[in-house]
Amino acid sequence: MQKIAVWFSCGAASAVASYLTLQKYGKDYDVRIVNNPVAEEDDDNRRFLKDVEIWLDHEIEIAKNPKFPSNSAVDVWEKRKFMSGPLGAPCTIELKKNARILWEETNKPDWHVLGFTSEEKDRHDRFTLTERDNVIPILIDANMNKADCYRMLKQHKIEPPQIYKLGYPNANCIGCVKATSPTYWNHVRKEHPDVFEQRAKQSREIGSRLVRVNNERIFLDELSPHAKGRAMKSLDFECGLFCEEWEKS
Repeated sequence: MQKIAVWFSCGAASAVASYLTLQKYGKDYDVRIVNNPVAEEDDDNRRFLKDVEIWLDHEIEIAKNPKFPSNSAVDVWEKRKFMSGPLGAPCTIELKKNARILWEETNKPDWHVLGFTSEEKDRHDRFTLTERDNVIPILIDANMNKADCYRMLKQHKIEPPQIYKLGYPNANCIGCVKATSPTYWNHVRKEHPDVFEQRAKQSREIGSRLVRVNNERIFLDELSPHAKGRAMKSLDFECGLFCEEWEKS
């Protein structure tokens, strides 16, 4: 029996991708649903994971990088003395990608499923070109976008992660260092001022200018509370298994 690894990120899209994979392939394939926990995610993500487990009647496994037993992005940034750049962030590399690779070495999946939606076909194509070519585009084949995934959860009475209700565009870590938008960072300042202060302090100590204003990188502690960039798009991004910069202005 061939093995399919579904990478569950605690977002709406990966939850629906898990559901569709089990529906389509569950009888003939060994479907393994795997999550890479990150300490900086909202606590309600763990509640969502348990609700999805019950909905699917299927275990969601946990895969970690033993080099970072805390599963903390803050610890990764401190050890690497680097937070984010044009090619992405080390937290994704260590806590997602390397954790995935270690799990793959032990479990040897034949296929992968990720939460790429219909509007993310370009991301899917890049992933299959640069990372793995054995990816089943379950949501793209079903022509499902992020809003469709959100609606499906509602239809099945699965409450999405609380972080969406707080106006964030994804269920990633709060204060995602791949974001450069002043709109995003001022939203963090409003909803999670303690996280904003922590990111501002650590980024200043490391020397990472995380936010871009008028096409210039500045430190978070230099950001005006009134600065705005483009509006955050609802359900626009999930932290996947490869790294890319987002929300540039």
